[in-house]
Amino acid sequence: MALSLFKTAEITPPADIEAASLRSDRFRLEREVDWQRLDAIVTALEKNAPRRISDDDLLELPVLYRKTASSLAVARETSLDAATLSYLEALVRRAWFQIYGPRIGLFGWLRRFFNGGWSQAVREIWLDICIAFAVMLAGLLVGWILVGRDESWFYSLVPGGMAQGRVPGADPEILRETIATEQSAEGLGVFAASLFSNNTGVSILAFALGFAFGIPTLLLLVYNMALLGAMLWVFADAGLGWEFGAWLSVHGTTEIGAILLAGAAGLHVGRTMAFPGDRSILAAMQSAGVRAAQVMVGCTIMLIVAGLLEGYARQLVGGTGSRYAIGIAMLVFWIGYFTLVRKPRERET
Repeated sequence: MALSLFKTAEITPPADIEAASLRSDRFRLEREVDWQRLDAIVTALEKNAPRRISDDDLLELPVLYRKTASSLAVARETSLDAATLSYLEALVRRAWFQIYGPRIGLFGWLRRFFNGGWSQAVREIWLDICIAFAVMLAGLLVGWILVGRDESWFYSLVPGGMAQGRVPGADPEILRETIATEQSAEGLGVFAASLFSNNTGVSILAFALGFAFGIPTLLLLVYNMALLGAMLWVFADAGLGWEFGAWLSVHGTTEIGAILLAGAAGLHVGRTMAFPGDRSILAAMQSAGVRAAQVMVGCTIMLIVAGLLEGYARQLVGGTGSRYAIGIAMLVFWIGYFTLVRKPRERET
């Protein structure tokens, strides 16, 4: 009995394989003409040669795509051979991209991004921007108050390499020299590049930490602004608060704005994770991630502008009024862009 079963097991698999092979061949022969026709059309479109496609084939493209997609579904259900499945999956994917895929190139994407895409993404996270702004303002006040009450806090908040002689009790003339202009622009390109690298790192970190429900992002924003508050107290105590504000405003309205948006983007992702609402966490994260990514692309652009302002304009423009004029002009520009530039309505088809 055992021998009989063993012999049957040896005979049955080849028969099953032969039957499956015949079924797969018949399935392919019945539909292969449509597949080849769709493949030729898609190949012509991929090669950017639509003139090679006849009008009849072009009109039949959606129909051929649906037939091939249906063939793929049947092939999966009936467990046809792997080669057929692989071919159909690749063909359907290529055809989908040509029919429904995006038709916008790099310059088109940039035009859409600057023509309302970026500003809309920023407006959509307005609540997170308000939270981040309040936290940053609180951090500025904390740094000012702590150093005002105990100057030793300055050395805890401000790294020694960043202070560069700008410490509590420093001579006002020494402090004034640290915010003076340069004689020429020679070497400022390297300086601007280093500043851009540093500020970009802070912004990326503020965004990345948002995935921990936004809490580390808020702490980072508080610390960075506490550092600024401590430095501002030093200059104000020396009677140079107005001059320091002018020196800072040249690039600060753009740089701090970029850090604010980056922190808000990270907070938006973290807040969405914590409170997804009626949606699943993955669905909520997907929409929040796309929105936050758009904001971060814009933050990079802002940081490039801030690096140029910090590396050139701030070092070459010496008048307090001129510096404030640059800083205020940039602030008005960014606020105007984010509030006034609206994304054009999509044309209905």
